[in-house]
This record gives sequence, structure tokens and C-alpha cells, in this order.
Amino acid sequence: MKNVKIFLKILGIILIVFALSLVAFVYHLRPVYEGKIQLKNITKETTVYFDEYGIPHIYAQNRKDAMEALGYVHAQERLWQMELMRRIAPGRLSELFGKIALKNDQFFAGLGIEEASEKAIQNLDKNSEAYQLSMAYLDGVNQFIENGVTPIEFTLLGVKKEKYELKDIYNVFGYMSFSFAMAQKTDPLLTELREKLGDAYIKDLGIDPTANTTLIRNAKGKESHYGEVSAAVNAILDQSPVPPFIGSNSWVVGPQKTKNGKVIFANDPHIAYAQPSVWYEAYIQTPDYEMYGYYLAGVPFPLLGHNRNYAFGLTMFENDDLDFYKELNNPADSNQYQTPDGWKNYTLLKKTIKVKNEPDVVLNVQISRHGPVINNLLEGVSSAAPLSMSWIYTQQPVKTLEAVYQISHAANKEAFKNGVALIASPGLNVMYGDKDGNIGWWASGKLYKNKSGASRSFVLDGASGKDDIAGYLDFSQNPSAENPDWHYVYSANNQPDTIAGFLYPGYYVPQDRAKRIVQLLEPKNDWDKASISTMMTDITSSVSPFLIQEIAKDIDHTKLSEDEEKALVILQAWNGASNLNDVAPVIYNKFIYLYLKNTFEDEMGETNFKRLLNTHLVKSLVASQLQKDSSIWWDNVNTKNIKETRSDILTQTLKETLESLRKQLGPDMSSWTWNRVSILEHQHPLGKVAALRKYFNVGPFTMKGSNEVINNMISNFSETGEYHIVAGPSTRRVIDFSDIENSLSILPTGESGIPFSKHYKDQAQLYNKGEFRKMKMNKEEIISSSTKLVFTVKE
Repeated sequence: MKNVKIFLKILGIILIVFALSLVAFVYHLRPVYEGKIQLKNITKETTVYFDEYGIPHIYAQNRKDAMEALGYVHAQERLWQMELMRRIAPGRLSELFGKIALKNDQFFAGLGIEEASEKAIQNLDKNSEAYQLSMAYLDGVNQFIENGVTPIEFTLLGVKKEKYELKDIYNVFGYMSFSFAMAQKTDPLLTELREKLGDAYIKDLGIDPTANTTLIRNAKGKESHYGEVSAAVNAILDQSPVPPFIGSNSWVVGPQKTKNGKVIFANDPHIAYAQPSVWYEAYIQTPDYEMYGYYLAGVPFPLLGHNRNYAFGLTMFENDDLDFYKELNNPADSNQYQTPDGWKNYTLLKKTIKVKNEPDVVLNVQISRHGPVINNLLEGVSSAAPLSMSWIYTQQPVKTLEAVYQISHAANKEAFKNGVALIASPGLNVMYGDKDGNIGWWASGKLYKNKSGASRSFVLDGASGKDDIAGYLDFSQNPSAENPDWHYVYSANNQPDTIAGFLYPGYYVPQDRAKRIVQLLEPKNDWDKASISTMMTDITSSVSPFLIQEIAKDIDHTKLSEDEEKALVILQAWNGASNLNDVAPVIYNKFIYLYLKNTFEDEMGETNFKRLLNTHLVKSLVASQLQKDSSIWWDNVNTKNIKETRSDILTQTLKETLESLRKQLGPDMSSWTWNRVSILEHQHPLGKVAALRKYFNVGPFTMKGSNEVINNMISNFSETGEYHIVAGPSTRRVIDFSDIENSLSILPTGESGIPFSKHYKDQAQLYNKGEFRKMKMNKEEIISSSTKLVFTVKE
């Protein structure tokens, strides 16, 4: 008995020591929010106040010191996120995750982003302030890497920290630009459908930029394997540990339409949800500079921001800046391909990909005059014909660093616009408002025209030259509006009005959000911060109630049961909102999925139908197809001697909807509420491991809102009837120039990327409820509610 007591006492001591050690370890990993830290290269003492949400407010005597401090505090919160971001474009994720990331690495390594980065750095003015401030930021990041704690993700994966270089910043820009594009998901799929089904089916899809859209008002039959390209790219982006950019809302209301006679600016970029969230907030003030900015991991200048003089933000333009070309190889020499001037040798690029616990993988890339041949970069692509990718980002000078610097350091509207003009890719709607009452938006991107007859919605002919780019538009011809006489500007990823005599091709979303924004903005002339904030969290569809009436008119009521009639009544009484206790959105979303499936899957096949669901095209088809009395797609090709009509498909769909929801949610229709099917979980890359999920992921939550409402909770259609939200507002910002120090914002989870920080998820509940917090700029107020970290000059 005595020995047992001694053993238990020793065991107790061991457990206490272990617990204390674990607490000490966790405490050690937390970010430093107060005290003093020496930095090598600052010239004057620099102070950082962290407010109650962990947002740094940096006060420095000069811009270089401020940027060095920014780099340090950014790294201490987001070093793991920075590590992932910089590794995607050069194909270095396999060094961390092993073979599971090899597909991603092979694809991105072959796109030429890293080579474009190297070329851009060679041409960068090393005497410019953009360069000098970037290097100061990198110095701050690297001093944290050298002297700060190692984030737990590095320890768990056995990853050594590496210093940051300028090329890492450019590689982040490259990945961001590619994730904006939709052509890689759409063009090959449409080409396969055209070759499999024929032109009549494609024409009846109504791929027409003028159809069913609210324009942004501009002040100026054979077997094919192309669909495999769409599927492979979808798989790569879906598995990426860093969230891709998807869509956005923004509107800027001029002084003529606001209660206080000053501009109000609103912006919420839509990005795939992940943990940590994409943006890092920081406020900087020096004697000659001020900016409250939102920063990507590893990027020194903000893509969103404001100060006392102006505010800026962005949405995705959704223009087409990526084309696929079918090349023709020389039968006698596979290293040559056909050009209008005869056979030409491919340029060859050899790259080595290091794979954790595996031998290196050597990648050989052929590059045509259009771009890299992607057949060997994507797994499962069996097309015999070489398919090259022509992408503006790698073909035009990359001046993104200079552009973002100029946008965030502009002295006036013209200087700001000149910064926007430097962006060749990605295509962005860059939004602007200032204290003097100016408002504007400009579409960035190097826009171009192809030779006559080329249809950029499909794979183009690379051999003949007939589909090549014919010329580029000057930035002055890009879509834009400055101080329009309707007194507001907006963007919701929808089609801009005519430019240079034509509607610019792209992958624009349907009118739903745009129509709702105009519907709300147009009649009201007394907007204030509170009403703009309410508008930003609006969850009402402007289009769904109209579509329901179209559906109800064509359903055969003689074939409906009592429950099916009841469901139709619920839908017809619906106002289009998706509140947690609403039944109608559950019925509606299941109906829309089954209607699309019953309309298109019989001709496309199951695989291509699923690919279609991952494109913006399917969003447009929801409304456009419903309004067609006759369409080649209505007939089910699998039923012999029967030709289905729209009424047949819609009636069948309603019956299947009720049957499916009974199986999923039970027989009581009143219990089919939105909170049972709408789910949001912010996933950390390590949260995919079941044992780590609750420590790294944030959520799950039930969420109001749905696809294509202003508060855009983006989910994919699926057979299950559950809507796992994949993307949405990455931040919501409202900036009121009549009360600039009390402007509002929110992040989806929190400022910190460190799981042990109290700021890892402290904004999640506010965000879920549609609430906001202040973006503080008043120094006295900041000091009164903040901890204080001082960076001193290292002697």
C-alpha cells in the first residue's frame, strides 16, 4: 500500500509538471502585445498599440521604421499563412505536405509565375520608395523569423523557417491573380460540350453577355476530353490550403445621396473561408503618412484601406484574361509545333519539385508562343492535342507591387487612378471615394481584342494564328465611372456596360446582387453609416421571388399532391430572404438543384454536369433557362418516344424536391428550416486532421444568407441538400467621411493566426450576427483601450 501511495504521489507530480509545462509552452507561443523588443534597422523608437481586437496601431517617425514594425507584427500573427502563400506559385507545398500536394505543385510550377516574378524584380526601380519600403517590411518579417517564436504548425510538420525575399511577395501576387480567373474552369468545359453535343445546344445555353443582366453603369457531337482540364483545375483550387478570391460587393455613395453630405464607402470582397482569415488589419501613422489598411500575408502594402482623405477597395472584374489554345505538333518532331510561319521549337523549362519523404520530381514544361502546354501539368488530362494557356499575367510586365504602393500612397484621385492603370492582371473593379466628395470606379487589367471571329468562351485554334490577340486597349478605354450624375458607383461582379464599342467578354455573375444594390440605392437620398451597414448584411434575393412566379405558372397543378401544393404556396409567399428559421429557402435551393440536374445532366452526363456546377455560368443559367418556353435542353434524351416540355421538367422537379427533403429532414415540412442545412466552418489546413480540428478550425456555425444576396454566403449545389458555405465576405467595411474616426469593419474570425491567441476567433460571433466594430484612428481612444509594444533601436 505504501508503494502505491508513493507511486500515485510521483504520478501526480509528473502530471502537474506536465500540465505546467504545457501551459508554459502555450503561453510561450502567444504573440507579444506589450513590452519592448529591439530591432536592428529602425532609426527611431516605434510604438505599436494593440487594441481590444489585437489590431496594431503603429506610430513611427518615418515610413521605413513603420514598415519594419509592420513586417514584425504581421509575421508574429500570420507567419504560417505567409509560408503557405509564398509556396503555392513556385510549387513548393510538397515540401510541407508530401505527395498529397504534388498535383498543386506540378500545375503552378509550370504556369510561369515564378519566372514572371524574377523578370519583374529585374525591372524594378531599386531606388523607388516602393522598393525601399518593401525591403523594410521584409526586414521586419525576417527579424521575427530570426528572433521570434516558431508557430506550432512549423513544429508539427517539422518545417524549418526560411527568410523572406522580394520574389515571395511577387509570387503571392501571382497566385492571387490566377485564383481570380474563371476561364480555366469554363472554356474547356464549353468546348467539350460543343464537340459532344453540337452548336445547337451551346447556342441554346444563351452564352450572351447582354442576356438577363443588370449592367454596371459605365460613364464611357464528337468525343472530347477538354472537360478534364476543368475538373483538374477545380480539384487543385479546391484543395489549395490558401483561399481563392471569388467575388465581391462594393458601392460608394456620393454626398448628394447621404444625410451628412459626405461620401460613404462600402466594400466586402468575397473570398473562400479559411482560418486564419485572409486579411490582416493594421493602422500606420507617421508625420507624413497615414493608412488604415488590409494586408495579404507577406504583402507590404494594403489592397483595401482608408485614411482621412480617401478610401479604396476592390471587387473582382471577372474579365476573361486567360485563353486556351489547341496546338498542332509536328508529326516528325514532338518538340515542334505549328505556327503561321511554319514549325517552331517549343521553349523547354525544367523544374525540380522537392517532395517530403519522397524522391524529387522533375517537371519538363513545353512553352509555345501562347504559353505553357498544360497537358502534363494536370493529372487525368488525356487529350492528345497539346493545350497551351495564354495568360495576361505572365505575358505583360508585372507592376503589381508599384501599383499597390501607388494606390495606398496616392495624393489625389488622379494619382490613385494612375496606380490602378499599372495593373495588367488580375482584372479588378477598384473602388474610390474621398473627403472632397469624389467617387469612382475603374476596371484594372490589360484588356484586348482577338482577331475577328475568335470566341474566347472556347478553346482557340493555336496553329493558324486566326484566333490570336489582335491588339490591346488603352487603360482609358477600360470600364469606369467618375462622379456620375446618378451619384453612386457600385460593383457586384456583374457585366460592365459597353466599352470600345463592345461588351467585354468575361465570366460575370448574374444580376441578382447588382439588381438588389441598385434597388436599394436608387430611391434613397439620406444614407448614413447605420443604413449602409444594414444594407451590407441584407439577405434578400431580388430575383428568386420572380423566378418562383415563373415556376408556379408552368407547373401542372393537376399532378400535385396536397403537400406539393403546400410547398408551392410557401414558395410563392416568400420574399427571397434566407433567415435561420425560414422554410422557403430550403425548398427553393433543393428545387433549383434538381431543376438544373433534370434539365442538363441527361445531355451533359453526370461528370460534366458536376463540372458545370463549379462555374459562374450555372448561376446565369438558373434564370435564363427558366424563362425559355421552348429549349432543346428541356427534352430528356433518355426517355424514348417522349419529348419533355418545361412544364414536365418543373412539375417533376417539385415532386422530387419534396421526396428528397422528406428523406433528408423528416415528414414535418414546418421543421425544414434553413438553420438545419446552412453550415459554415472556417478550416485551418491542419484542421483536416480529425484530432486537431477543434483546436485549429473555427465553427461550425449555422448561418443566415445564401448565394447571390448582398450578404453572400456562397455554397455549392449538391445532392445531399446541405449547404456547406465555402466563401463569403472576407471583411465588411463602412467608411463615413462625415465621421471618419468611427468607421466600421469586421473580420470573419479574428486578427491572429495563432490558435493560442485570444484574437484567433474573437470577432466570429459579431461577424455571424452581422455586427461591426470600430476601425480606430483617434490616438487618445486607441491608447485608452490598448496594450503597448515598443520597438527600440538595437545598439
